[in-house]
Amino acid sequence: MEKGIARFRAIWLSDLHLGTRSSRAESLLGFLKEYDADTFYLAGDIFDGWAMKRSWYWNQYHNDVVQKLLRKARKGARIIYIPGNHDEMAGQFAGLFFGGIEVRPQVVHETADGRRFLVIHGHEFDGVVKGARWLQQLGSAAYDWLVLANQYCNRLRLLMGYPYWSLSAYIKRKTKRTLQYIDDFETLVVRRAQQEKLDGIVCGHIHQACLRVIEGVTYANSGDWVESCTALVEHYHGELEIIHWRDPEPERAKRKAASELVAEEA
Repeated sequence: MEKGIARFRAIWLSDLHLGTRSSRAESLLGFLKEYDADTFYLAGDIFDGWAMKRSWYWNQYHNDVVQKLLRKARKGARIIYIPGNHDEMAGQFAGLFFGGIEVRPQVVHETADGRRFLVIHGHEFDGVVKGARWLQQLGSAAYDWLVLANQYCNRLRLLMGYPYWSLSAYIKRKTKRTLQYIDDFETLVVRRAQQEKLDGIVCGHIHQACLRVIEGVTYANSGDWVESCTALVEHYHGELEIIHWRDPEPERAKRKAASELVAEEA
């Protein structure tokens, strides 16, 4: 094992939304440099096809993340890509390998202590996604606007010496309708695991990292790399844990925030 690298039996990543300005690709690259695993699950919305149709955005960090994952595959890591709703076009390649990365619609993961978890993206349980597509796209555009506003807010916070704070996550926590949606989503997800007689389920989609037991089923959500910068990991003895990534160089982040504000004002 490389010096300074934390290694796990498995790592789950979801909702990277590469191809958008809101993707925290630089932070993800930092995470991938410090964490490694025997198996990586890319649990949907890795690329944001919807946003890329409206406005293409792809910088060097987005490219570096893809290259880093491909490099891990070449070094022997098993990488399974499970498309979500924003990257649904990749679903047509299910069963194929690209650069050592396998595309699957879903998969069952068995932990070191023998528990079986269904791994999916989670949009299958979203009534809006399964219903009116125009409403789904409208919601996605509104969310993109909110995240963009949040970026400006946090650049100013960094310059003032304050830590990262998510405006969109705050609104989610304070909105009763959103809380009810999350509860309904978790209930449906758990019911699916119960129907298939599984010990748990791992998903993404709602950008809300979580690890808890509901009605005897372990519900794990790996979160996202737009707001929270979280990942789910499995230790070699089978324990699951949510990792909250924080950029380790606050002064560098502060300088970067200042340069981005100057560049956009020019």
